[in-house]
Amino acid sequence: MEAFSGRPPGPGRHPPVGRSRNGRARRIDLRSAAGQVFLLQVVIVVLLVVAAVVGMVLQAASDALQQGRRESVVAAQSFASAPGVAAALQSRNPSAVLQPRAEAARKRTGMDFIVVLSTKGIRYTYPYPREIGKKFVGDIAPALKGRTVVEQVGGPPVPAGRGTAVQAVVPVTDSRGKVVGLVSAGITVKNAAGLWLPQLPIILASGAVALALAITGMTLVSRRLRRQTYGLAPVELAQLYEHHDAVLHAVREGVLITDADGRLLLANDEATRLLGLPADVRGRSVRELGLPEPVVSLLSSREEVTDEVVRAGDRLLAVNKRPTYPQGDRGGSVVTLRDTTELAEISGRAEVSRERLKLLYEAGVRIGTTLDVRRTAQELADVAAPQFADLVTVDLLDTVLRGWEPTAEGWRHLRRAAIGGEPRSIPVYPLDEVIAFSPRTPQMRTLQEGRGLLETDLRRSEGWWEQDPERAWKALEGGLRSLVAVPLRARGIPLGVANFYRMADSPAFEPEDLAFAEELAVRAAVAIDNARRFTREHTMAVALQRSLLPRGQPEQDALEVAWRYLPSEAGVGGDWFDVIPLPGARVALVMGDVVGHGLHAAATMGRLRTAVHNFSTLDLPVDEVLGNLDDLVVRMDNEKNMGDAVDGQEGEEVTGATCLYAVYDPVAGTCTMARAGHPEPVVVRPDGTVTCLGVPVSAPLGLGGYPFESVEVSLPEGSQLVLYTDGLVENRTHDFDVGVERLRRALDGSGKRTPEETCQAVIDALKPSHPSDDIALLTARTRMFPPSCVAEWDVPPDPAVVPSVRARCRETLREWGLEETGFATELIVSELVTNAIRYGSPPVGVRLLHGRCLICEVSDGSGTSPRLRRAETTDEGGRGLFLVAQFAQRWGTRYTTRGKVIWTEQPLHDSESAASGPAPVDFLLDQFDLGQFDDPGL
Repeated sequence: MEAFSGRPPGPGRHPPVGRSRNGRARRIDLRSAAGQVFLLQVVIVVLLVVAAVVGMVLQAASDALQQGRRESVVAAQSFASAPGVAAALQSRNPSAVLQPRAEAARKRTGMDFIVVLSTKGIRYTYPYPREIGKKFVGDIAPALKGRTVVEQVGGPPVPAGRGTAVQAVVPVTDSRGKVVGLVSAGITVKNAAGLWLPQLPIILASGAVALALAITGMTLVSRRLRRQTYGLAPVELAQLYEHHDAVLHAVREGVLITDADGRLLLANDEATRLLGLPADVRGRSVRELGLPEPVVSLLSSREEVTDEVVRAGDRLLAVNKRPTYPQGDRGGSVVTLRDTTELAEISGRAEVSRERLKLLYEAGVRIGTTLDVRRTAQELADVAAPQFADLVTVDLLDTVLRGWEPTAEGWRHLRRAAIGGEPRSIPVYPLDEVIAFSPRTPQMRTLQEGRGLLETDLRRSEGWWEQDPERAWKALEGGLRSLVAVPLRARGIPLGVANFYRMADSPAFEPEDLAFAEELAVRAAVAIDNARRFTREHTMAVALQRSLLPRGQPEQDALEVAWRYLPSEAGVGGDWFDVIPLPGARVALVMGDVVGHGLHAAATMGRLRTAVHNFSTLDLPVDEVLGNLDDLVVRMDNEKNMGDAVDGQEGEEVTGATCLYAVYDPVAGTCTMARAGHPEPVVVRPDGTVTCLGVPVSAPLGLGGYPFESVEVSLPEGSQLVLYTDGLVENRTHDFDVGVERLRRALDGSGKRTPEETCQAVIDALKPSHPSDDIALLTARTRMFPPSCVAEWDVPPDPAVVPSVRARCRETLREWGLEETGFATELIVSELVTNAIRYGSPPVGVRLLHGRCLICEVSDGSGTSPRLRRAETTDEGGRGLFLVAQFAQRWGTRYTTRGKVIWTEQPLHDSESAASGPAPVDFLLDQFDLGQFDDPGL
């Protein structure tokens, strides 16, 4: 502000930039403003002198020309009217008479020439005699008519030299008035230069005086300018002013300068805006401007003010005031104004931005906590409402909810996946409803264009009205105001639309809100797409796992079975169970758990389940089954390690599994079981007592080299055997022992329940809200074969007793009412007993079991198993097992600690299927001689 205050720099202040430091300030610099003004004045003085000389010359020439014209006319008329001229022209030799007289008159009058002419323009006289007789140069026609002619022409040389001649031509008349000749007198113009030459010194002297005065004046003006501009050059001064003016009017702070009388000297643009000043404020008193009284009082006082807040209309202004001349009494002050109202508004915007960032952070924390598509969509709606919008709806493509890859064909049909906020009286589509949007709706447009759309006023949104006019009208009546619709896109693929609504009592959405909604949608879309992809993989894995698990209960008489299987939220696991019918009405129960989740665990579970089925078909003891499973898991690990070693990942993952294998015999009422790292089964006695069977635990599968212990326990009829995986009793909230105790409490009083009721009660009591591991539960209630349905006797090792065995078998079948199967059963028993006596070793026994089918068992002490073969025509034997296989539905051999048992199963009440068998009895008897059978009793 110093450049405008008028204060000279103090003695201790440095000269401003641009002040001369080498003495050049004492002489005029032609590059300075004063030097340029001086040079201009010199040019003006020179031009004035030249103009004066030129004017004087022109004036003198004009005067000389006029004088020459007058003198020419007088001289010509005087000579023409002289006595004897007319007579001389009519004489014989006019030139002889008139030449001397014309020359005498020329010299006497000072003319340059006096020429006497004939009427034909022939010269009779001339200063140079050689020109006499030649044609006159000039216009003589008017003179022949009696008029005087004055003209400027150039002609032959004259004594005065060449130049423009001014000549007058007058007629010469006789006494009768007849023109008898012409007289021309003239003078050259250059002869008039003597009129202005004497005045030339005066003009030059005047120009020199004017130039000296200009130099003196410019020197004084230059010195004063230097003092007032502190030696700044004009360019520097102009730049200083431009910069000062730019800063003064561009700064976001009002600046006022007043004088000692309170008149306003300066007000920048910001001060004019803040105070609402008129355009013509310079020089007016602050009391005449109509300002608020607090502002007028502050501007009129001479006190200094620091950050005093005053109100000016709807603004709060922070005022600072300082005097312009603090060391003198000239008065005046500089006032600065700062709008704290806008600072508060800026602070409000910063607060809004901070809240938006906080909301984005909260969205990153709260959205995507699970891998469920609907849950993720609801999290987006809950985060945005009511902090950003009053009502939020999320509509997803049906394919997204199912986990499939979305396509453009399904855009028209979106399913309402989430609603956030309070709909109040607004009619919104309910959850899970399929909505068919029209092409002009904001939802469909945002899907097609791939960008968010802002509808500030829904009353003017034609596409929104087009969807459902009645529903739209009710929504507007309910207070709906504006909408932001943004697409949910991930990896460039549209997943759905998020709709953010605001009510009439909330501010309408602005472009900044659209950008924020798009950012929020981007974060949510990634989480939704992750959940979609997980849903797809989870569905595939569940489908694979379900295909590997039992699809129905097998037919068997030993147990009443029910089960439950609940997959975890973390992904498909490797839990499995099985109910496998075994020979002799026995049933094998299997419960296993493969470590890990996903397709690998499900595939491993499938392999182990298949292996258990194969081992059970061989009817191996329970400990051998687990031993073979252990070997299989070890081989699977070795195969995987060999495959991973190629990729440099040897031993990264090792297959681990637990398994419980139990075989229940309904005839003996015993259950033999062994477990490899699996939780111990629980038994609910018929009286409701819950106990553990004390099955010794062995190492999990896959460790290799460890033996597996088995135990045989007696189970009363009606006991419930409960098998489960660790996901039922163990989770993040409690450990395994607490879970087992909770299971025991859930099973209390289950003695009278059915297995189905027991399973449901356990699941209701122990199922976690968000299972982190698969849960498999199997409940089996035991049954016993009644003694009346069991027939068993020992057979001496003598072929002669075979007929008595057939007779006893026939009698037993008659008691059971199975006469229809008598012949086939007798044939089977006869063949098996004959083989046992002939090829086996004592003791030999026969057992018949009457259940859903008729079971025949023949045991002996030999470990050699018979095999079926086709006998040749010349063979004496070898057709007995062929007959057995034809009449029995199933047959096989199982080994015991005391030998082996050959068993068969025959369906009951199925005479039609038996009659349509591939080898009827009549056909067999026609083909084979009875003497060829192994049984001599036949």
